[in-house]
Amino acid sequence: METDNSSLVKDRIDVTYPDTYQVLMLNDDFTTMEFVVLVLTRVFRHSAPRAEQLMLQIHQQGQAVVGQYTLDIAQTKVSKVMRMAKDEGYPLRLKIEKA
Repeated sequence: METDNSSLVKDRIDVTYPDTYQVLMLNDDFTTMEFVVLVLTRVFRHSAPRAEQLMLQIHQQGQAVVGQYTLDIAQTKVSKVMRMAKDEGYPLRLKIEKA
């Protein structure tokens, strides 16, 4: 008795993942360090110690990557931060770059 193994072979499925984008936070001379840490913990979900490290990197180096997401999520997070900053009167700036 012969067995037909062709039914056991599955078609190969190529999975493509969406492009990812980095969200960078830029330093300015007006936004408080406390507000930056608040944004990093609330919006980008960093722990308090990691948020403080990132805040210092932004302050000392001029910018830091604060997250990496698909484009729609990156844009949503940037919009949320910009609203928060505007409501508090801060000129905080972020940018999105393809990873």
